[in-house]
Amino acid sequence: MTLKAETVRRLTTRRLNRYAPYPKQADFHATGATHRERLFMAGNQLGKTLAGGFEAAIHATGLYPRWWAGRRFERPTVGWAASVSGENTRDNVQRMLLGRPGARGTGALPGELIERTTAGRSAAELIDSVIVRHTSGGNSRISFKSYEKGREKWQGETLDWVWFDEEPPSDIYMEGLTRTNATNGLVWLTFTPLKGMSEVVNRFLIGEHADRAVVQMTIEEAPHFSRVQRQKIIASYPAHEVEARARGVPIMGSGRVFPISEEQIREPALEIPDHWPRLCGLDIGWDHPTAAVWLAWDRDADTVHVYDSYRLREQTPVVHAAALRARGDWIPVAWPADALQHDKGSGVQIAELYREQGVAMLDGHAQFADGSAGVEAGILHMLDRMKTGRFKVAGHLHEWWEEFRTYHRKNGLIVKERDDLMSATRYALMMLRYAEEEPDGADDLDFGDDWVV
Repeated sequence: MTLKAETVRRLTTRRLNRYAPYPKQADFHATGATHRERLFMAGNQLGKTLAGGFEAAIHATGLYPRWWAGRRFERPTVGWAASVSGENTRDNVQRMLLGRPGARGTGALPGELIERTTAGRSAAELIDSVIVRHTSGGNSRISFKSYEKGREKWQGETLDWVWFDEEPPSDIYMEGLTRTNATNGLVWLTFTPLKGMSEVVNRFLIGEHADRAVVQMTIEEAPHFSRVQRQKIIASYPAHEVEARARGVPIMGSGRVFPISEEQIREPALEIPDHWPRLCGLDIGWDHPTAAVWLAWDRDADTVHVYDSYRLREQTPVVHAAALRARGDWIPVAWPADALQHDKGSGVQIAELYREQGVAMLDGHAQFADGSAGVEAGILHMLDRMKTGRFKVAGHLHEWWEEFRTYHRKNGLIVKERDDLMSATRYALMMLRYAEEEPDGADDLDFGDDWVV
């Protein structure tokens, strides 16, 4: 028998409606509608486990809030919730779902819907599994697991979902994912990437896949901390762990291309004076995204301000050109040498296709005044501006910041993955001498509410 409507309303109000996700938590839930594998990679104490636990409770009970945009199960589910050890699972995952030991029913799972629990053995007061009533009738089951007993303990079961709280070893992650294959189920991870560019992190950050999504959340995106609290928390971390613990950036050590703290280059939305010249940088792509950034140049201070960005994959120059023109068809566009290649369909150079669509493409591809166009030279130029305070980026450009945080080297070489906006920025800086002021009579531009022209 299904739960009565009034009971559902009461339970939802008392429990799950108290969960009001921050924008990044909501994004994380929403991507479950289109991606089987999700990684919520965030700093410490920002709400990762909270988001993971409430998603597990929602799927187990069927009490989907009105705001829910993620995957829905219309029947009872079978899921596993796991962490590093039995103690970690009890203190974090189990606590989030059931409440602390001795206070069962005070977690994300409404106590009225908990039918029974089975005691675990690997740690004191650890629960092995919990049976939960589902709104459609029947019962869901959540089993609590750990990584410490190895991959073999993850074999055999068929599951609707798996929640990994804290980063698992790669073999255990793959075994957990395999448990959901038959049901086309969900797998989500919530952790701070203290292991750096591990195999699991690489799976999500290197390359793009239709079934995988990653959402990153920084301490600046957690309203439960005041500005003063954030400053104190950041100051308390060891220097080499700040980016991971405060912003969910994988520890990369010497592997980071730009070893610069975000505070050094981040700025709020600006009112851009008319006399500041502007320039767009464009990176051409198909399988990887086509990306563009827009710069405004304060020539008096020789400071570049990145104020807008765009990134979209598997679309034609016609689509991208419309987006470029919408930001100002008078703004010169710097572009890479590979845009000299000919389009396979028309036989026309890619750069010329953009010109035909009314984009103000510069005459030649991106290069420094001396004719050089080396990647390393461009990187050093960007890094020099960052270190000397002559390069600033608007804080609301989330896609730009995501690439910045994970742009890294391997064996001394820059990894050419998720670097599209970084490349577009580099092209624009190389051609900064061609930036132009807005001409008299140009149409007013509308860039949205996040910043002011």
